[in-house]
Amino acid sequence: MRLRELPNPDTLPALDRNVAQTGPQPTLAVNDPPRILLLYGSLRERSYSRLAVEEAARLLQVFGAETRIFDPSELPLPDQVKADDHPAVRELRELSIWSDGQVWCSPERHGQMTAVMKAQIDHLPLELGSVRPTQGRTLAVMQVSAGSQSFNTVNALRVLGRWMRMVVIPNQSSIARPYEEFDAAGRMRPSAYYDRIVDVMEELVRFTILLQPHTAMLTDRYSERRASVGLPPL
Repeated sequence: MRLRELPNPDTLPALDRNVAQTGPQPTLAVNDPPRILLLYGSLRERSYSRLAVEEAARLLQVFGAETRIFDPSELPLPDQVKADDHPAVRELRELSIWSDGQVWCSPERHGQMTAVMKAQIDHLPLELGSVRPTQGRTLAVMQVSAGSQSFNTVNALRVLGRWMRMVVIPNQSSIARPYEEFDAAGRMRPSAYYDRIVDVMEELVRFTILLQPHTAMLTDRYSERRASVGLPPL
């Protein structure tokens, strides 16, 4: 399995548990914990997008979600392997199908998301036979920027999320100068940036739970029903 092991999943020193919500709100009916796949966009040993995703995953677990973090280090480039028949590609697609929602976090490089981030998204087709790996799933977008705060990457990720027929939640996170925000152990210090990640993960869990019972109805399309009975596009 190409999954990152989440270090210290129960340790959240920057979270004020006096005001944080542990688990979904009582007014939200939950049959099963929402399943969230997290993707990050850097292979550096000290990857701030990965560290931000790990903080997000810890929070998601506090809020009652099940999380999995995909490790893209063995992922080939799109079209590098014939028919994308590669174990890492198959695993990424299976994880996307497993998920109810996703978190995408990329560094900003040359004003855009990284190739590592884009390659993961490009390996997720709109459909695999009768299965659609991303359609109807919720999505939260995040970025880290070495310099001043920017929103180029989260804006681009939003476009991609909509293109992949996902429900992109309103809130988002952009962390400037992350080398100042994470300590030597890779944990995020208390800050307004950290609080925003808490806000985003709370919102992602709520949207995912609200949409779970209605995903099939919300993604039912007239054009696809025509295609399913063999009728040509008009």
